[in-house]
Amino acid sequence: MNWMDIEEMIRRAETPLFWIGAFTVASLMLWLIYKLLLGFRIWVLGNGQLLSPKLGKWAVVTGATDGIGKSYAEELARRGFAMMLISRSQDKLNDVARYLEMQYNVETKTIAVDFGKTDIYPKIEAGLTGLEIGVLVNNVGVSYPYPEYYLRVPDLDNFITNMINVNMTSVCQMTRLVLPRMAQRSKGVILNISSASGMYPLPLLTLYSATKAFMDFFSRGLQEEYRRQGIIIQSVLPFFVATKMTRIRKPTLDKPTPERYVAAELSTVGLQSQTNGYFPHAVMGWVTTKLVPSSIVIFLGASMNRRQRTGYLNRRKAREQKNGASLKAE
Repeated sequence: MNWMDIEEMIRRAETPLFWIGAFTVASLMLWLIYKLLLGFRIWVLGNGQLLSPKLGKWAVVTGATDGIGKSYAEELARRGFAMMLISRSQDKLNDVARYLEMQYNVETKTIAVDFGKTDIYPKIEAGLTGLEIGVLVNNVGVSYPYPEYYLRVPDLDNFITNMINVNMTSVCQMTRLVLPRMAQRSKGVILNISSASGMYPLPLLTLYSATKAFMDFFSRGLQEEYRRQGIIIQSVLPFFVATKMTRIRKPTLDKPTPERYVAAELSTVGLQSQTNGYFPHAVMGWVTTKLVPSSIVIFLGASMNRRQRTGYLNRRKAREQKNGASLKAE
């Protein structure tokens, strides 16, 4: 084959290569425009008016006395929902209920139960009887007291049972109680508060991470089952929020207050079936699931938790030594 033949082949290929390139660039541009418009729709315009008592008079929030759960209760009361608050401490429930009644002039009811138990659901079912429930927030959850290797978790047997009951069984059972009447009315919203740690394994918080992955899969599966009946079931996967559970005292841009997080998250309802709920968290979720290999994310998570474990154990040892010295001095 001589140079003239090669040049002829190149000339013949120029036109199709040009159109292939043009099509590729145009496709990428259209994809980028679509993503930008979608992001603008979700994170700027939002869907904040969707959640209103038109869905049903009552909103139910589990784990409603602290952190994210309390903020959901406040925001939903502000929107005019009557509130059913479910948590363990009756005193704390009474405090939150009084505050919502005074601040937002809404009706409230409370149910005090320990979600670590499995015999509580007849009591909850009786308390929910006759209520037109428009929104259910499955927020109650429990984590590790500190990062720890699985076999070194104190009282592991009871720890396993309690975490599964609180983080997994509660979601299934509360959904069982509330979803049938939503389906009958063809409207309702269920928000399952999972965690970004359910997006990939998180060593030294392995059981917690696994229970949150269950919540995510459960939510997305049910959404496909019931979306044609007018039900919205959303999986919510926050990164760190400044709450008692996370022990973060000072909020930052990427670690918002519960109030700021909830206000942002509720604007995504009906727009995303799976959401990180807050724009900086959405960016973090995209980076850790799309750009960075999962093996690196798991390694970095394990390294972070090992450092936290070491710091916690050192502080505990120092306290024990101090207390021991004080006892000897007495």
